Amino acid sequence: MAILILLDDFSPKSSKVSPKMMKELALELFHRGNRVIVIAPNEEPNAKKLEINHDQGLEIWRFKSGPLKNIPHIKRGINESLLPFRGWQAIKRSLKNVDISGIIFYSPSIFMGPLVKRITTGTTIPSYMVLRDFFPQWLIDIGMLSEKSLITRYFKFFEKMNYQTATKIGVMSPNNLSLFQKLHPEFSEKAEVLYNWTNPTVDQITTGFSSIRKRLNLYNKTIFFYGGNIGHAQDMANLMRLAIQLKDHPTAHFLFIGEGDEVKLILETAQTHALKNFSYLPYVSQEEYISILSEIDIGLFSLAANHTAHNFPGKVFGYMAHKIPVLGSVNSGNDLIDILNTNEAGLISVNGEDDLLYKNACNLLESEQLRNKIAQNGLDLLNHQFSVKKAATQILQSMGLN
Repeated sequence: MAILILLDDFSPKSSKVSPKMMKELALELFHRGNRVIVIAPNEEPNAKKLEINHDQGLEIWRFKSGPLKNIPHIKRGINESLLPFRGWQAIKRSLKNVDISGIIFYSPSIFMGPLVKRITTGTTIPSYMVLRDFFPQWLIDIGMLSEKSLITRYFKFFEKMNYQTATKIGVMSPNNLSLFQKLHPEFSEKAEVLYNWTNPTVDQITTGFSSIRKRLNLYNKTIFFYGGNIGHAQDMANLMRLAIQLKDHPTAHFLFIGEGDEVKLILETAQTHALKNFSYLPYVSQEEYISILSEIDIGLFSLAANHTAHNFPGKVFGYMAHKIPVLGSVNSGNDLIDILNTNEAGLISVNGEDDLLYKNACNLLESEQLRNKIAQNGLDLLNHQFSVKKAATQILQSMGLN
């Protein structure tokens, strides 16, 4: 079978979790005997209209696109809106020679739906939408967009097209499924729970990277690590408040790596409070990221308190796969609170409960035995419920391909 995977970022330079997740899924499908074609934009200024490369058996089709990251919102919106047009113009001839069995597409971005529709029009090809963020709903939740604004209606037009186009829609938790069915009852029968995933087999550490502890002089420190998107959806002020609370603890150190809209906020906060227990790096490759994971002690994540959706950040499962204890703060009602706390696979609290987050951080900081226990429980839970094999099987079955 030939399976297409469409997403807006498949760069090995990306700090986001989605490229890593989707590559793991693509490799799992390939190892099951499928031809897997990953289609994604190429933001390089001198990119060709279409470049086809191969990586570990995968076919990577990158089509020329305008820049999508670290640019003004209006310019980004225009370039994302053009993704389906640019993608179709680049790939339509090459697709004539592909007998497509199914399509998997990832959201965000919300603009891949029109491209899926062009590919599947006049066919019975099934498509599976991996829906991770309810966009533009989360922008409405945090007050960045008005419910009735013109730009909101524009985004919702494409959001609805995604749902119309998809044969099946996978949301990341039971509470998200309930919310989706409430927001979009006309598509409720298409929706199901598809948990985030990772490959529980730890990636081989690439040699040649200098020790992060040596580079930043973090010997004898307990490293609280955050890696990934540093944006409004994560509410980085939440984690910075924790860093401030622990500023006088001699062994605690916070290391943040990533890019996003709140980088300025975390740097200004660190400067304002003279945080000597804080370090920031803007970007590392996936290979170096894996090397850094081998040296950290506690994996951090945060979600904005006013989200109505209940996200399962992919970085959580990366921590668990590397036997790193998880410390998190999420929106009220998020399924992660029950799943991780009940299985003693993490210490998760509600965003805004700063004293409880601080208490959990201190407990992990002071007890290596507790860190080891949570790390092992996290790996066990990951193997049982959040493996890439389980996700691949579910997607194929939902498309009628297994």
